[in-house]
Amino acid sequence: MVKTKNSIMFIVILLLISMLIAGLWDSFPVIKQVGHAILDPTAGRLLKWNLDSGMIIIIFIITLATTLLQKYGTDQAAIKELKKKQKEMQEEMKKSSGDTKKMMEMQKEQFAIMPQMMSLTMRPMVFTMVPLLILFRWFYDYFNVLGDYKFFGVLGWFWLYLIGSIILSMILRKVLKVE
Repeated sequence: MVKTKNSIMFIVILLLISMLIAGLWDSFPVIKQVGHAILDPTAGRLLKWNLDSGMIIIIFIITLATTLLQKYGTDQAAIKELKKKQKEMQEEMKKSSGDTKKMMEMQKEQFAIMPQMMSLTMRPMVFTMVPLLILFRWFYDYFNVLGDYKFFGVLGWFWLYLIGSIILSMILRKVLKVE
C-alpha cells in the first residue's frame, strides 16, 4: 500500500510540474525557447515538408514511443494476471447476481485490485507527461501561427492528434501485444 501511495504522490507531483510548465510557457521565455529549440528542427521540419503527412508521422512516432514505453516499462505478466483475475471475478459476479453478500465481497476484492493495476499501468505515463505537455504547447504555438488550418479539410490539430493516437494506439497495442 505504501508503494501505491508513493506512486500516486509521484504522479501528482509530475502532474503539478506539467501544469506549471503549461502555465509558465508564455511567462518564462526560457521554457518556450527550449521547447522550440528541440521541436522546431525535428517536428517542425516534418510539418514544413507536408502538413498532413508530417502530422500523421509525428502522431505515429509519439504513439509508438508511448506504446513501447508501456510495454517495456511495465510488468506485462503481472498486468495480464490481474486482468485475468478481474475477468474471472466479473464472471463470478454475474453467476452470483442474486447473492448480495457475495457480490459485496467480490466488489471489495475488485476494489483491492484497482490500486495495484493503477500502480502498474500509470508508471510509464508519468514519464511521458512532461514531454507530451511540451509538445502540445509547441503544437499550439505552431498551429496558432497558421490560423484555422484543418487537416484533410476537416480536423484541427488537437482532434487529429486525439483521434489518430487512439486509432494508432489500438493497432500498435495489438501488434506489439501490450496488455
